[in-house]
Amino acid sequence: MDLSLTARAEGGRTVIEVAGEIDVYTAPKLREKIAALVDDGVYDLVLDLDRVEFLDSTGLGVLVGGLKRVRTHDGSLSLVCTQERLLKIFRITGLTKVFDIHPDVASAI
Repeated sequence: MDLSLTARAEGGRTVIEVAGEIDVYTAPKLREKIAALVDDGVYDLVLDLDRVEFLDSTGLGVLVGGLKRVRTHDGSLSLVCTQERLLKIFRITGLTKVFDIHPDVASAI
């Protein structure tokens, strides 16, 4: 499975729709996308993970790295996630305390 990334501006933030699998092979693509946006001066991001089918530790590392990157510019990175299997990963790793996780894009913005 590949990783699909689509970015759009909405409500003063940039929403990145993520679809597919975020694993050791595809995570660099997400890392590069976040880095490119930050390099372009975009510091308030929303990652819509509702179409993500798989997330491994490499993917989690990219999410945490992205959060650190935007925070160095006083930015924010929020997640949209309703899938229980992904939410469970965030709970087990304690990342629910690190990320703002929302049920939909509207509430994340």
